[in-house]
Parts: sequence; structure tokens; C-alpha cells
Amino acid sequence: MPNYKKAVCIISGGMDSALGAKIAKNEGYDVIALHFNYGQRTEKKELDSFRKISKKLDCIGSYEIDLDFFKQIGASALTDSSLEVPTTGVASGVPITYVPFRNGIFISVATAIAEKHGAEALFIGVVEEDSSGYPDCRDEYIKSMEKSINLGTKDETNLEIKMPLVHMKKSEIVGKSVALDVPLEDTWSCYQNEDKACGVCDSCRLRLNGFKIAGIEDPIDYV
Repeated sequence: MPNYKKAVCIISGGMDSALGAKIAKNEGYDVIALHFNYGQRTEKKELDSFRKISKKLDCIGSYEIDLDFFKQIGASALTDSSLEVPTTGVASGVPITYVPFRNGIFISVATAIAEKHGAEALFIGVVEEDSSGYPDCRDEYIKSMEKSINLGTKDETNLEIKMPLVHMKKSEIVGKSVALDVPLEDTWSCYQNEDKACGVCDSCRLRLNGFKIAGIEDPIDYV
């Protein structure tokens, strides 16, 4: 029998969001998977990862949303090919790979889908302490968005934004993913390559360091 307890899970194709969606499933939610194509450098690879992850989660619904305006806006090395992805390590401040207000827009679209399906929760795999310093990954910001979306939706809509990874370290995320049998071999973190991960961009460095500290071998291929 269906659970009648639904959650929209934003799944990028990366390790964090894959774990967040698995946690939603383990908490008894029927998962509605949501992915965004926004002109990012690894768009095809991330979409492929999303499809593999969502299939293994046995989701009750799946959405692939195209947001091509991000490429028009630019201002991020993820969407603007004229800007180089940093490969010299995590710098202080907000990095050039930050996509302006991306998570706010993602959450807004996810809210519309959640309201359509009568979902109770929205899962997002933001990580505050061990991220690249993105302002839209902060606990306080996501909580404020939860309040705003409930003010701006129907009275019967009462969405909780769940961010089970927000205060976890990357090594803890690796360990938890292995414990919950998340298909890490299907996840993708690299900012710039789609065949073999570069191993030197901020996202690859964070991922590799997490696996190293956890004492677990990363199952994806690197250059």
C-alpha cells in the first residue's frame, strides 16, 4: 500500500542529495524526485546520475526541469564557459562557482511541485560546514525560506524543508551513504568533466577528502 506521505527530493546527481533522498525514503516518505538542468558544465552527466539514483529509489514521480536562464545570467564558472573553474583549492569567501540564488529558485520550483502533489516535506542536500562557502546552503537561510513558502501557498499547504546533512562533514556523509547503501558509484561531483572526474576542482577536492578521512575508496573514476 502507498504511504500517502510524500516528499519532494531535489536530486542533483551528487552524493549529498542522493543521501538526502535515501534518508527521506527511510523515513517513510514516497519520494518525488526533482532535477534541474540549468546549463551547468556537467549537465548531461548529472542528469544521467539523477536518473540512475531516482530509479533505484523507486520514486512515485520524477521531474526534470530546464532552467536555461541561468546560462543567460552567467556570473558563475558553472554556467559561463568564459570563466575558469578554480583548481587550486578551496578559497576564502564565496567562490566563482556559486550560481546566483540557485537554491532559492530550486526551492521555489520544488514548492510548486510539492503543492501540486500534496507533499508534506521537501528534502534538499545542502551542507553548511563542509561546503564551498555558498550562502544559499546556510541553515538559517533555508529555515527562512520554509517560513516564506508556507506564507505564500494555500492554507492547507504546510511544507517542511528537511536538510538532514546540513551540519555533517563530508566524511560523515560518505560513511552514512555507505551505511544506507546509497549507490555512490552513480553519483557525480566534478564541476568540469563528464567522463572522468578532474580531482582538482573544489567539489572533487571536498569529495576526495571526505572519502580519505572516512577510510573508504571512492568508486568513481578520476583523471
